[in-house]
Amino acid sequence: MNGLTGTRRLARPVRLSLARDLGGDIDGAWWPHSAAVARELPEFIQLMHRPLGEVLDICVNWSNSEAAMDLSTIASGAGLVRGAQHRRPRLMAVTGRDGCLRLLVVPHLTPQALGTMVMRCAAAMPAPEPGREAQLLETANTVIRLAEAESARWTTHMNGENATDPVAAQPVHD
Repeated sequence: MNGLTGTRRLARPVRLSLARDLGGDIDGAWWPHSAAVARELPEFIQLMHRPLGEVLDICVNWSNSEAAMDLSTIASGAGLVRGAQHRRPRLMAVTGRDGCLRLLVVPHLTPQALGTMVMRCAAAMPAPEPGREAQLLETANTVIRLAEAESARWTTHMNGENATDPVAAQPVHD
């Protein structure tokens, strides 16, 4: 049961950004504080009650043995070279009683400035003024484009059009 009641003050608040209008290939982003995602799920699920109602299901597009994409390498161009293609953006599909959404899961080791920019872009927040953050914005937009493409492929797998992918819809566990 996930009908959590009451609130508690968190030492490390959930880092979550959601688009105003849900239903796109990417509806926002979640940036866990550690690789132990399951430990952070109770607070995450509590936040999902407002946009989705009671959370009924969470699926991810990765397995425990699959390394996370290093977003910092995309900034240098190294993340898009041959050999890095097996690493895909991590996504979560969260289904609630009142709707569902798809989130990009920002790797926990992502540098603060880049992670913040990716969170903004994933939630379709207005871009900051061009300037010294231009490279971060470009990298974040690249990450979002990769995530949107992966989300479209993953949605096809989840809908049963290609049930041969063993990682198409993994339940959440650590």
